[in-house]
Formats: sequence, structure tokens, C-alpha cells
Amino acid sequence: MPESVETIVIGGGQAGLAVSHHLAQRGREHIIFERGRVAERWRSERWDSLYFQFPNGMMRLPGHAYAGDDPDGFSRRDDVVRFIADYGARIAAPVRCGVNVTGVRQTEDGRLLVQAGTTSIAARNVVVATGPYQVPTVPQCAAHLPAGICQVTASRYTRPSELPPGGVLVVGSGASGCQIVEDLLLEGRNVYYALRGHRRQPRRYRGRDSGWWNEDTGATNRTTDMIPPGFRGPLVTGYKGGKTVDLYELAQRGARLLGSLKDIRENQILLATDLNANLEVGDETFRQWLSTIDAYIAAKGIDAPPGGEYDEILSARRARLAEIESLDLRDANISTVIWALGYGYDFSWIDCDVLDARGAPRQQRGVTSVPGLYFLGLHRMHKIKSGFLWGVGEDAEFLADHIEERRRSPASGIRADVQ
Repeated sequence: MPESVETIVIGGGQAGLAVSHHLAQRGREHIIFERGRVAERWRSERWDSLYFQFPNGMMRLPGHAYAGDDPDGFSRRDDVVRFIADYGARIAAPVRCGVNVTGVRQTEDGRLLVQAGTTSIAARNVVVATGPYQVPTVPQCAAHLPAGICQVTASRYTRPSELPPGGVLVVGSGASGCQIVEDLLLEGRNVYYALRGHRRQPRRYRGRDSGWWNEDTGATNRTTDMIPPGFRGPLVTGYKGGKTVDLYELAQRGARLLGSLKDIRENQILLATDLNANLEVGDETFRQWLSTIDAYIAAKGIDAPPGGEYDEILSARRARLAEIESLDLRDANISTVIWALGYGYDFSWIDCDVLDARGAPRQQRGVTSVPGLYFLGLHRMHKIKSGFLWGVGEDAEFLADHIEERRRSPASGIRADVQ
């Protein structure tokens, strides 16, 4: 290891490689430290049947785009790993794999000292590109589950056959939760699904995938100040060519839908009776999305197939599903609980005053109040697309420009107005 380097990038995934590309274009010296392998989280923290949630044509990183013959299809997890790994090789990214960074602190001379095991390396700049999926969220009440119940987070779920025999309770109504329920149903497992609020949209509408419509309308370019409180990502899946997620359809196929989890007391799962209300909100967000796209098509005069393809489903009177206030794990023969409640950050290894009370970085488009310390690839860091493979390149270019300007004007005090 060198004693010092101009820039250290921490993380060899899509974000780290994207900023490496832009730094190399500017001739800036840098090293990437990766704790495992390139794209490690895609390799070891995704389940076997996972498909990319966006069309293949949206698999793109700076200077590298999908070049296959199925731009409207959906890639499997291993194809995404290959895409990212090929990118790293193509740009000759200076990745040091197997280097686990355990600390970052500022020195008296203003440089940043990066600790990796027993080795310390000084740098003028450090870009933390470790991704948004760091610590799976598990509620405190999980500790009250009986000792015999297997608990798995979405990041550690692989396939149904790896779970103990018996029923499975999935908690969490994001894209991961509903896709895992689908995976379990296909293998004939008895599934219970505890839902919170969620947002739905079709896989395809008026001849195009919803991902393309969201990009064209500027929805994914909305900055953090434009995102409404409580905003959630949509329930979408690329499984088997992509399909529109309909939670009622999961119920028809055998999943027992439940309201949101309130607490756990011994063998009792306590639930809110908000299932039907949550489903109705999901349907309403679906209608709103359709209206938005219809209005956009009309305003732009786009030649698209006529709308109305979901009218019959949305106008039909949905039967109210039975709601319960508690579920007995023994009576339901549930042997496994899968937590799919999202992720939190763990930046406790950064010994700089850049974290808020929740442990989230205080930053403006990745720039912090500590000169030379940056973050990249976090969800909604700057725009809705900031945390996605196809959206991280824009922020990576911005940070590379910022690093270049710091080099040219070392005394300018360039920094973000971070609150």
C-alpha cells in the first residue's frame, strides 16, 4: 500500500466504479478499496431468482451501456454482476479487493487518514461509495420471537429450499418483500404477508415500460426538495419478463395478506387492521400514475397506443379481505420470518463530524462539511435516481468535477452549504 494517494474510493460497486471512470478521465490519481469482490452486494446479498427491476436498456454506467438484443427484457442477478464486473475491467479501475476499511479521520494538516486493518493511508480526498444497502432493518420486537423461529433478512434470503419446512411470514411491503413472496409461492410454500403502506404502478403502459415513462416525464430527476414526505419506491418486478404487481393476485394464489406489524408477544404476532386501507392506497397511487402518464402523452402529442388497459381491474369492486389483530405462529405452522423492511446506514467507522443523529450523512449532493470527504450512491442523495445503477453516474461526474476543482484551487475553500 502507498503511504498516501490523492483520492481513495471506498466501495467497488456501481458507484465506486462510476466515480473511478470520471476521475480517470480527468487524470486524477486514485485507488478503490473493496472489502470483497467487485459488485459484492449484488453477488452475495441478493436472492437467486432476483431480476433487475428496470429494463435492460436502463443498465448503464458512464461510458458503458447494455449492448444486447433485448433492451425491453430484464436481466437476472448474475447478469447484473457480470455487467458491473465487465465495466470495472473495461475502464481498468484500480480496485484493491479484500481491503476492509475500518476508519476514516481528518489529520491536523487537513488530509484524511484511511485505516484498513493495520495499514493507514493518507488521502486528500475520500469518496465513500459503500451503497445504500448496509444494515437490514429489523424491528426491536424481533427479539420476542420464540427461539425456534428462523429469522432471515432480505439480504440473506437465497431460495425457498434453504428455509426450514413450514409456513413463512414475510414482513415489509417494498419491492423486495413482494418479490420474495412471489418466489415462495412458486415453490408451493405457505406464505403470510404483513403489509404497510405501498405504492403501485404498472410494469408496462401504453406500449412502454414504466421505467422509460418515469425517466421521460422527469420523475426520476426530481431532487430531494421536490420529493413529498413519506415517498416510497414502487412495487415493481422484472421476474420472468416483468409483470405488474397486484397484491390481490398474490392473495388469490394463496398468500395470506395481513395488516402492518405492531408487536410480537411470545407466539403471537400483533397486527394493525389496516390491510384494506393499505391496499386501497396502493390502488389509488396506481390510478394517479396512469393519469400522470396520460396527461404527459396528451401534452407532448406522443403517438402511443390508447389507454384504458387497466380500467376493468381498477373499476371493479375489490372484495375486502379478512383482517385479523393477531396471528398465532404455532397455529399457522410458521417456522420462518423474513424481514424485508429496508436498510439503514452504518457509518460509525467514519470519525468525522458529518453524521446526523440518525447516523445519516449530512451532505449536499455528496459533498460534506469536511473538505475532501464525499458520499456517493445513496438513495435520494440528490435525485430520486441517485441510488440506482443507471442514475449514479450523474452524481459521480459532479463529485469528480468537485475533486478536480479542489486540486486547481486548494485555497478556495470550496464546499457545500451543508446543514
